[in-house]
Formats: sequence, C-alpha cells, structure tokens
Amino acid sequence: MKVHLKTLGCRLNEAELETWAQAFQKFGHQITRQAEAANLIVINSCAVTQDAARKSRQLVRRIHRDNPQAKLVLSGCYATLNQEEAQSLMGVDLVVSNKDKDQLVEKTLTELTMEVMPAMSTEPGEISLFTRGRQRAFVKVQDGCRYRCTFCIVTVARGEESSRPVQAVIDEINALHQQGITEVILTGVHLGGYGSDLGNNLSDLITAILAETTIPRLRLGSLEPWELPDNFFTLFDNPRLMPHLHLPLQSGSDLVLRRMARRCKTTEFASIVNQLRQKIPHFNITTDIIVGFPGETEEEWQDSYAFIKQTGFGHIHIFTYSSREGTKAATLPDQVPNELKKQRSQQLHALAHAMKQGFCQENIGAVFPILWEGYSESLENGKQRVFGYTPNYLKVACVINADESVENKTLMTRLVAVGEDYMQGELV
Repeated sequence: MKVHLKTLGCRLNEAELETWAQAFQKFGHQITRQAEAANLIVINSCAVTQDAARKSRQLVRRIHRDNPQAKLVLSGCYATLNQEEAQSLMGVDLVVSNKDKDQLVEKTLTELTMEVMPAMSTEPGEISLFTRGRQRAFVKVQDGCRYRCTFCIVTVARGEESSRPVQAVIDEINALHQQGITEVILTGVHLGGYGSDLGNNLSDLITAILAETTIPRLRLGSLEPWELPDNFFTLFDNPRLMPHLHLPLQSGSDLVLRRMARRCKTTEFASIVNQLRQKIPHFNITTDIIVGFPGETEEEWQDSYAFIKQTGFGHIHIFTYSSREGTKAATLPDQVPNELKKQRSQQLHALAHAMKQGFCQENIGAVFPILWEGYSESLENGKQRVFGYTPNYLKVACVINADESVENKTLMTRLVAVGEDYMQGELV
C-alpha cells in the first residue's frame, strides 16, 4: 500500500508524521510524496488560528477531489476540537483525536480493514525521511501543556503534559543517525516542561543525547522563555547544540503579556537573550508576536514595538489576533478593530524584514559548517543552485557544478552576500 502523509502547522505535527511514516514502513507499506498515487492519505491538521482550521478543511477537500479513491485519515488539533465537523467532511474515512495519535497507524490499519503486510527490510536511502525529501528529522519528546495562555486553544486540544523517557528518545535518535540523518530537532507542545512528569528536565535530556548519541547537529523546537533549567545556557558550550532558539515573546508590552497569562516579563526575556548572545556570537533568536490582542492600546502597541526593535530578532512569525471560541481571550472586552490590527501588522512586518536583513549582514564574512539540502535549482552553463542552513539557521544558497552532489553533506562555507530570501555563500 502507498501512503501519503501531509501536515499543517507546527513542528510537533512534523515530528508525528515522521513517527507514523516509520511505523507504516514497519508494517511493509510504502511512503509516497505523490498524493495522487496513494491508497491511503493521512492529514495532521492544525487549529492554532481560525485561518489554520479553514486551511485544514480546504486541504481535506482538495486531497479528496484529487484522489477520491484513496482512504483518508484526519488527525491533529482541528480534528480533535471539531470532531463532528471533521467526520462529516467529504472523503474522510477515519478521525483520530490527539489522545489516540500514538495508535494512529494501528487504528488505521485495523478500522479501515487494510491488509497488514509482513515487515520488510528497507534500504537506508529509502526510509521515510528521505522519501519525503528530508535531511533532518523532528523528534517528538513531549506533548501537552499545563499552562493556559488566554489566546491558546492548542493546550485544550493536546491535554495534560506527558514526556517520553530519555532512553526512548536516545534510541530513536541513534536509529535516525544510522539511517543517514545528521540533524535532529526536539519538539513538544511545551518543550521547556519536558520531564515534569518524570522527575527530570530538558537539560537532563539534552545532556544525555549529547553523551549517548553521535548525531552531529541537535536543535530545539519552539521553547517558551520560562522555566529554563539553571544549567541550560552552558549546554551551548557543545558545538553540536545549534546556536538558534525560537522563543515566543507574543508581545513586548508587560500589560498585554499579563492579559495573555504569559509567564515571562520583558525584562526576563531580555536577560535570556543577552546571556545567549554573550555566550555565542551570532546566536540567532527568532520569535512569535501576536498583533492586536484584545485591549491592546496605542501606548501598549508602541511599548511592544519599541521592545521588539530594541531586542532584535533574526525572524518573526507575525500573527494577527483572531478570536478562538473556547479561549478566555475570546471573552475579553475591547477587541481591536480589524483595520487597526492590519496597520500594526504592516508596521511590524516592515520592522521584522529590516531586522532580518540586519542580522544577515552581521553574518557576512563568517565561515560556517552548512548542512546542504537535497533540493536544487538548475541554472545555465552546467551549474545548479543548492540550499542549506548554517548552525544558527540562516538559509544559504551556493552555485556549484550541475554534476556535483552536496546533499546531506556538511561543508564549510563563507557567507558573502545577503539576498531577499537567502544568503549567498561560497564553499571554502
């Protein structure tokens, strides 16, 4: 059976796709990139915003229209929060809620009465991650969140916190490395809360991974900027832990942060950023910002804008606030008019672009080990443009001969110029 896996949303959804892909292969099924060629299609949906929920519905309809013969399984946050609606969508054969995600493959094969073929050996180059065009793997280490930020519906969808045992994570990373993966990204709904149910913490997990695996590059997914263990910053002394963190700020105004029920004030956030930048030059801090949260006054917006500008970020994911039924924020007074939200979003997009270009400029002349992707663009005169990422997560392009291959290789590269979507590099 040919299985096509599709996701919307966060890196945790990506990590779950990787797990399902390997599980389907263990049962002897084949992963395909072509949805039209699949007998079974699994969609991991998102509901972080109303727009994400809408895109999830649209994706289901499009997938079913393009391949009506395929069985279609829907999971993820949209499917969990809107189960009846999800079940009624045209073409959906099975809905698997977040609490049953660990059994998704078995439930799919059993409830859709698909024949389970015996396990078959697979060549390393053909395992799920590479057939999906990946040079890195997302590893889910934690699920759920014990906090209730007033804008967030995802914690309701994901449930209580649950951490994977350290040894299980290490075993998975070692298996991925044996299959040719050279970079792993740890993900979770509340990654910083890892181990709260096991009696350990995120630093313990990272320390164990660095000691008991030889994976060359380890990254962390989105990490809430609170509850960081005391020895967290010293972990970056190990060059295998990549100098990039995505720390969601959400607002640069302490008054707005209080209404959001966030647990990190701007002074605490600034202290974290300063410690990281003092430790490692060119440490890349990226973030999320919500524009137009209920009650956001002009003064609060100006405070937020000034703090964001003062901090400086390598990249900002900008979200215009949208009301989500079932969250406390939806009941707050003084909802911000759409036109004002749009104006503030445009202001922040301009600032974010300028900061990103500035951070890239600061990196010009530096030489980094870059992990090159499999994707390339053909050029004239027997050349091709290849793409990869620096340790601090800057996208870099390099022109090489068309008959060369740098896929999944880590090569020293000098950054020489800043483009609109990527930096230009030269192999050293």
